[in-house]
Amino acid sequence: MIAVGLTGGIGSGKSTVSAGFVRRGAVLIDADAIVREQQAPGSPVLAEMVERFGDHIVAPDGTLDRGSVAAIVFNDPDALADLNSITHPPVGREIRRRLGELEGTGGLVVLDIPLLGEGLAKGRPPRYPTSGILVVDTPTDLAVERLVTARGFSADDARARIAAQLSRDERLAIADWVIDNSGSVDELEVAIDAAFAWASALPHVPAQDD
Repeated sequence: MIAVGLTGGIGSGKSTVSAGFVRRGAVLIDADAIVREQQAPGSPVLAEMVERFGDHIVAPDGTLDRGSVAAIVFNDPDALADLNSITHPPVGREIRRRLGELEGTGGLVVLDIPLLGEGLAKGRPPRYPTSGILVVDTPTDLAVERLVTARGFSADDARARIAAQLSRDERLAIADWVIDNSGSVDELEVAIDAAFAWASALPHVPAQDD
């Protein structure tokens, strides 16, 4: 199994790149999607979050109101630490379970993990086995424009979210391969082709410990 860690700032187009890898035959392990599964109505994780943050984080239909949670934790490090302590362990277990199922397949796995870059930039070893790190890079002004037009952010909110993440230079410093997503859709497809060829030639990761 070849495992590529995929990272990029908000608005970089990371999801588009991961989808491109899947179209070319890779298997995607998307940490954000797993978080949403773990926070589904009736789940133990959602119950813990309600106990910590209050009933108002649940929408009328019983699903998690992610905007309410984001508003609570964005400028409160203690609240963010509590949220992470609730969500990270079960998500980590599920990621390892899926990686275990893929061992020995010889396939290419993309690990889309939002905080992957932050850990590596601080010198911490990766939490999951990786063959290489792929960074999707986009100029800040373009990322802001995408967040405003495609996701309904205000420009100030978009810049604040970007500023709270790693800088472009910090992210590029941990990259084994960089996709420049500042151009057209066609140019991005060419870049994904090149990145997929690079990833496919990487060494396989060692088997996980039981």
